[in-house]
Amino acid sequence: MTRIAVLLPCYNEGVAIASVVQDFRKALPTAAIYVYDNNSQDNTIAEAKKAGAIVRREPLQGKGHVVRRMFSDVEADVYVMADGDGTYNTQDADLMVTLLKERQLDMVIGARVAKEQGAYRFGHALGNRLFNCVVAFLFGNRFQDIFSGFRVFSRRFVKSFPALSHGFDIETELSIHSLELNLPIHEIPSVYGERPAGSASKLRTITDGFRILSRIFFLLMQVKPLFLFGTVACALVIAALILGYPLVTNFLSTGLVPRLPTAILATGLMILGFLSLACGFILNNVSYGRREVKRLAYLTIPALQPE
Repeated sequence: MTRIAVLLPCYNEGVAIASVVQDFRKALPTAAIYVYDNNSQDNTIAEAKKAGAIVRREPLQGKGHVVRRMFSDVEADVYVMADGDGTYNTQDADLMVTLLKERQLDMVIGARVAKEQGAYRFGHALGNRLFNCVVAFLFGNRFQDIFSGFRVFSRRFVKSFPALSHGFDIETELSIHSLELNLPIHEIPSVYGERPAGSASKLRTITDGFRILSRIFFLLMQVKPLFLFGTVACALVIAALILGYPLVTNFLSTGLVPRLPTAILATGLMILGFLSLACGFILNNVSYGRREVKRLAYLTIPALQPE
């Protein structure tokens, strides 16, 4: 029998967590439901225990820390992860688990489709679209919603995922990890509702937006360093050629270099461009080795066999 674990990271979700646990109990009757509390100051723990969930704590603040702890501690064959705010459609969980098992996938994502106009704040919706476009351009266009917190994972994905993020950028890392290793994934549309009255979003649009952007940059440097440093090298070389072309033509015609500081600047930019390209080639070999290690770690865990 397939062991299913529902993982619910929570921070001050006392208003919604009991109903979320009950809804998952109806959708997945055989699943073990874990609520990981992240220093909540309300009645989240009491409500989760009352609803019958297994409650554990993670003292390091941030969703990334909670996900890393959940993935490390919980043993199962299939993992269902969702937020504890009551915005995700738990009725889709059974379909997502079925797709994961039947198609032997490693991740199924519930791509959010807003049910009410207020479900998505304008800043969140705009940021989601922009970041989806950035990730699609840099890493591959296989997702419609890279920030969805409603996901189903195989055991081999969970136990081989490095989980380096600290906060809300964890979804970005999950998505890019699957793209880096070309893992079998799938998305289904899932209705996304408003938070219940009395519940507030923990996502800070500007602060977390910058954090996610920095995570994308950091992962780009890890996963595609030749692309990143090669782009920088091209920009530097082009700038050097623009500055140096008039100097070279003037030198060929008169034998003089009238603007020595500009010549030094152009030479320095050209050197920096080639240094950047060299760094790209070196780091690309390092990245290739890291990808091989990740792939080998992934392959040491048996695949989930269809029942």
